[in-house]
Amino acid sequence: MANNPATTQGVNEINLYELVAALWAQKILIISVALIATLAAASYAFFSKPVYEARVFLQPPTLNGIADFNYGRTRDSELTPFTIRDVYDVFTRCLQSETLRRSFFKEVYLPSLPESERRGSQDVLYSNFLRDLSIGFPTKEQPDRYSVVAQGEDPIQVTEWVKTFAARAGAAAENEMIKNTTREAEVRARNLGQQISTIQETESRIRQDSITRLREALTIAEAIGLQNPPIITGNLSAEVSAAMDGQLTYMRGSKALKAEIENLENRKSDDPFIEKLRALQIKQSFYQDLQVSPETVSVYRQDGPIEQPDRPIKPKKGLIILLGLVVGAMLGFMIALIRYLVLTRKGS
Repeated sequence: MANNPATTQGVNEINLYELVAALWAQKILIISVALIATLAAASYAFFSKPVYEARVFLQPPTLNGIADFNYGRTRDSELTPFTIRDVYDVFTRCLQSETLRRSFFKEVYLPSLPESERRGSQDVLYSNFLRDLSIGFPTKEQPDRYSVVAQGEDPIQVTEWVKTFAARAGAAAENEMIKNTTREAEVRARNLGQQISTIQETESRIRQDSITRLREALTIAEAIGLQNPPIITGNLSAEVSAAMDGQLTYMRGSKALKAEIENLENRKSDDPFIEKLRALQIKQSFYQDLQVSPETVSVYRQDGPIEQPDRPIKPKKGLIILLGLVVGAMLGFMIALIRYLVLTRKGS
């Protein structure tokens, strides 16, 4: 027998009405389940420990902050000046280094935990630490701004964590920059010292060579009995006087040659006779004494103050209670629907 569409539609409508009526009959059950779920969510929201978050934003230093790093560093001195980017790159590497994280974990994070928690697995504790303290990276809107974020149950503690972590990263970067600057100055001073020593040794050999030449000239002057330079008048006098070097050095006379030899042999230092020596010694002394104080430099700039949080970020009580109510209502409807289907099947 063919099904009548009108009859089928009527049956469906009756079944839908019966379902609604059955659910309405179980409204006490649905409301009870919803209330229980809501109370459970509210209990979790109000009795779970609050989590606070502290954050510090970090930006590149100013030109004034890196000025002392560039003291004495010019193109003429063969030492390239540092740029803000050079200094900030050192800081960001230190900020993200595993060495800094590990030292902070051992020296700051672990001592803040209760003794019972410290006895647990170090790997688990380190994973928790990485979750509680993280680094925020630059965005398209702020391409140079990093951040340090800490989460915990104590608002004072998390505020101190971000301060300490940023300060430790800054100190590590400053130490690295100062070591680099000092090392380059030491190398430059050593190179200048070697250059000065070479010039001094060269001048000493030149003096010894001059003494040898003068002694040979003295031998010739004594052999011919020439004690004083010959007196020559006219234009020839100037020409001969100008040529009293080399092979004609003996024409200075034995007295002058002995005096010159004695003077060269008794000379205590050749430094006053070396051209540009003093300028090199001044440069060497400058680089030997070059020092950079950590108090006069900065490798980053804090963007805004570090505010101690006064409201927890977790748990979100209103959202949790609302979610508990929704889930409880859905669960109540499901239980009521299952009871209706089971009773309907038994009745059929």
